[in-house]
Amino acid sequence: MTIYSNISANRRNTWLLMFVFVIFVAGIVELIALAVGGSYIIGIAALIVALIFVTINYYTASSLVLSVSRAREVKREDYPDLYNIVENLCIGDGLPMPKIYIIDDKAPNAFTTGRDPQHAQLVITSGLLQKMNKLELEGVIAHELSHIKDYDIRLMTLIVVLVGLVALVADFMLIFTWFGTGSRPSNRGRGEGAVGAIILLAAILAAIFAPIAAQLLQLAISRNREYLADSSGALLTRYPEGLASALEKIAADNEPLEVANKATAHLYIANPLKGHESWANNLFSTHPPIEERIRRLRAM
Repeated sequence: MTIYSNISANRRNTWLLMFVFVIFVAGIVELIALAVGGSYIIGIAALIVALIFVTINYYTASSLVLSVSRAREVKREDYPDLYNIVENLCIGDGLPMPKIYIIDDKAPNAFTTGRDPQHAQLVITSGLLQKMNKLELEGVIAHELSHIKDYDIRLMTLIVVLVGLVALVADFMLIFTWFGTGSRPSNRGRGEGAVGAIILLAAILAAIFAPIAAQLLQLAISRNREYLADSSGALLTRYPEGLASALEKIAADNEPLEVANKATAHLYIANPLKGHESWANNLFSTHPPIEERIRRLRAM
């Protein structure tokens, strides 16, 4: 897959993700409505609300991510050396200069967000600046700029809000199903009998498995993109060892990133949730094994 075909695929996948999300949420709401004896109009209303939400989210998701991450924008006069590195790499990659944000945290990490290269933000922790040498810092920034060029940022930023909302909708609808089915007289109509029982079961199963499906979607989208960004970043700097060495330092650092959570973890260059390693968490990790990433870089 070339860089251009990957960009096209990311654009298609973004619109597909938004479409599937709208249908998915409206479908869950409609199942719950039918299970408790509601009207088809509820599903239509849910479809409209979900469509409005996705449209708003498309333009505001990156601002939400920056706010949740407690990132603050910095100017050239604050970090001139950092600005020079980013600017030089952007010129080499034909990218507009992204806005630069800093997270005041000792854990070394970084991510990018935004909806396209013209509206992109590069976020770096203060720990990354303190613990990396210039070549390592260039490797990390080149990796993140590759996410911008490939339009990964649009898809991965949307996932933060959409996956979180699916979980909230599922939890709310599950509670509503349990407490709503036995308290409404209208259940004696459509909700009664074999059909009503099937609809109720389908609604409960949808509410239970929706967050799992959303997490698997997040995992599938994120892992392969890290490998691609590693390769593209190494190609940009012409020095794979810089990124490989940076990943080694990040992996060896035991500082947890306080502002990170499961919704935003997939955005970072390496899993920021230190101290939560387990067989189950590794199985559902949004990042490929860092040892394998390092091996591939050093084999280039």
